Amino acid sequence: MSKPKQTKINKVTAMLRRPAGATLEALCKATGWQPHSARAALSTLRRKGAEIERRPSETRGGPSTYHLVPGPEAN
Repeated sequence: MSKPKQTKINKVTAMLRRPAGATLEALCKATGWQPHSARAALSTLRRKGAEIERRPSETRGGPSTYHLVPGPEAN
């Protein structure tokens, strides 16, 4: 059985599932996208039904992190 193709949106989803989440900068670095493209991908995921939470930085002026909120199917 072949391994499923690793798309950029799958990579973004995997990064958002991590306990630490992902910053916009990390998403851009992992995908090669510009910030506006990474934000558009987050919006697309939201339109498709994913719940994405934006958490402010623990330190003043630091970057926010984005997290994929597990749905009821994850239980």
